[in-house]
Amino acid sequence: MVGLNHFLVLSAILFSLGVYVVVSRRNAVAILMGVELILNSASINFVAFSHYTTSSMGGQMFAIFVIVLAAAESVVALAIVLSIYQQFRTIDADEASTLRE
Repeated sequence: MVGLNHFLVLSAILFSLGVYVVVSRRNAVAILMGVELILNSASINFVAFSHYTTSSMGGQMFAIFVIVLAAAESVVALAIVLSIYQQFRTIDADEASTLRE
């Protein structure tokens, strides 16, 4: 039977992968994917704790809120990435960090 520990281990693995991707990648799209992994691991925690500790729907509500927040973040972040690409002709985060006139 799948218990709370299984969900917490899965969430920890997803969170660790997300942090690794955010820290190690220079590509802006890959960094956004890492942020999405971190948000998904938080959603798994919300739903798992809600299911195994109480019978309320609070965890599911927070998970839906995180999904909506992640969708809005993706739209804004991809618009920023497209803007950076139009100006610098690259999506490398290190090259776009310098200010140019």
